Amino acid sequence: MSAATGTVRLHRVLRAPAERIYRAFLDPDAMAKWLPPHGFTGKVHQMDAKVGGSYRMSFTNFATGKSHSFGGKYLELVPGELLRYVDEFEDPNMPGQMQVTVQLKTVVCGTEVNIVQEGIPAMIPVEFCYLGWQESLTLLAQLIEAEIPDEPAP
Repeated sequence: MSAATGTVRLHRVLRAPAERIYRAFLDPDAMAKWLPPHGFTGKVHQMDAKVGGSYRMSFTNFATGKSHSFGGKYLELVPGELLRYVDEFEDPNMPGQMQVTVQLKTVVCGTEVNIVQEGIPAMIPVEFCYLGWQESLTLLAQLIEAEIPDEPAP
């Protein structure tokens, strides 16, 4: 018998085009900037952003220096519309595979984002996952909603 797993569902409207949000989920430098929740740094060790491709990254607690690594595989990628991937922690104390689905829909003021993360290991309180995602999505909004003019050509 397997332990119960948790699910989180998040909904946001972001003031940015769907393509930019989609790219933020597949660009290693962007991921390292926005995905780690407050108090963590992130490092992408490997990323092959295509269906069947995999990725591996780690979060490090800035205060303690303790890291945890995780990785997964891309199941479905529809540019500007959908990302579906599985991931799992490398720590054997947090077994199981999580599935994340990110749906993007263009709306009048930007993009509607719906995220579902299923299969969260039983020992991780779901409210911690909500808190972490909320912090990450705030950082995502700051990254993708910024409108920085191009520098003039020399």
